[in-house]
Amino acid sequence: MAGLRLPAGVPPKTPLGCCRVPPPYGPAQQTAAGRCAAAAALASAGSGVRHVPREADGRPRFPPGFAGSISHTERLAAAVVVPGAAGVGIDIEDADISPRVAAFVLSEEERQTLLPPAGEYTPRELFASKEAAFKALNGSGALGAFPFWRLRLAPCGERLTASYRGESVAVWVSPPTGLSFAVAIRR
Repeated sequence: MAGLRLPAGVPPKTPLGCCRVPPPYGPAQQTAAGRCAAAAALASAGSGVRHVPREADGRPRFPPGFAGSISHTERLAAAVVVPGAAGVGIDIEDADISPRVAAFVLSEEERQTLLPPAGEYTPRELFASKEAAFKALNGSGALGAFPFWRLRLAPCGERLTASYRGESVAVWVSPPTGLSFAVAIRR
């Protein structure tokens, strides 16, 4: 889909699928568009299985060997699949993140080091990064239930690293262009 590209630094040829959410843009249409995007990403990754059912807790269940993630806004759904990865997480955000929400989701250290003037990220990019990292780290449920904002973000060259309870994952996020798009891949 024109306009949505993987963030810079994501490994080349990472399969990305996108589908527009049809009117009336409700939860059923968003879910269907997410499954459409997942099928496209799976096809691009070489999977013979294109159906992505839901686990009992709502997480998508990608075929064995094809770690993936789905995200959507009201009008756009996207999915990324990384064959052989331990976990993948993505998030797309189009809403502004208020200072109040940023203060809740980001630690004092994250606000001081990652937001301007010291850092280069927007609150929406960091929110999307935490959501993507949460999906990649907890896709199997192995870390137990925890709120996504408990993850800690730190700069790591041209990307971020998210960590929680000694586990970490690489996160790449696109610069703001109407959407913030974050991809986390756990090897």
